[in-house]
Amino acid sequence: MTVDRARLEVRGLSAFYARAQVLFGISLDLGPGEVVALLGRNGAGKSTTLKAIMGLVARNAEHLAFAGRDIGHCPSFRIARLGLGYVPEDRRIFTDLSVEENLAVGRQAARGGRAAWTPERLFAIFPNLAEMRDRRASDMSGGEQQMLTIARTLMGNPDMVLLDEPSEGLAPVIVEEMAEAVIRMKEEGIAVLLSEQNLHFASAVSDRAVVIEKGAVRFAGTMDELAANDAVRAAYLSV
Repeated sequence: MTVDRARLEVRGLSAFYARAQVLFGISLDLGPGEVVALLGRNGAGKSTTLKAIMGLVARNAEHLAFAGRDIGHCPSFRIARLGLGYVPEDRRIFTDLSVEENLAVGRQAARGGRAAWTPERLFAIFPNLAEMRDRRASDMSGGEQQMLTIARTLMGNPDMVLLDEPSEGLAPVIVEEMAEAVIRMKEEGIAVLLSEQNLHFASAVSDRAVVIEKGAVRFAGTMDELAANDAVRAAYLSV
């Protein structure tokens, strides 16, 4: 992948909570339709990396660009309008609204000639949501709410999605649907930066991996290269 094709270019990204620095020079790239797994133990800095890219925490970077535009000083809402979707770990759905109402809230125009996401297209990926389209989000399980959060993000027709811990705490059957959703996004040309602790899930959907520990990159390569590197997995991914 050449840099000029990259949807997302991150160089020397650092992030801070108050006076405490938690990211130290993170660098990575994503191209159209590419899935990259951001791997590491709990507390390694995976979620903070996604938040820093979206401008949700204090950060600075040598270079931070999305679709060729500098986003290093953009507020989060402007970054989202450029076509960068974000699915937080804590979901943040509208609990008083129904499934269909939540999807309607997320609607934006399609970009780049790609077919627009509609509720019916999303229900084909998440059949559970189709069966509860009129149900209030507060009456859904955690896994169903996670599906709804991803579906609502896709209603914004993003070019790329930051997906934070999508498989955490979910039943295996729901995790399978999450994997299918990520693969479908890839097929649609949507890039996905995936924060994960579940190496099996990441391996099933990702092209490349970036392993971080204590807020710094310790490994970057293909999933096959990671699978062959026992030392990296033992040092940074084993429990």
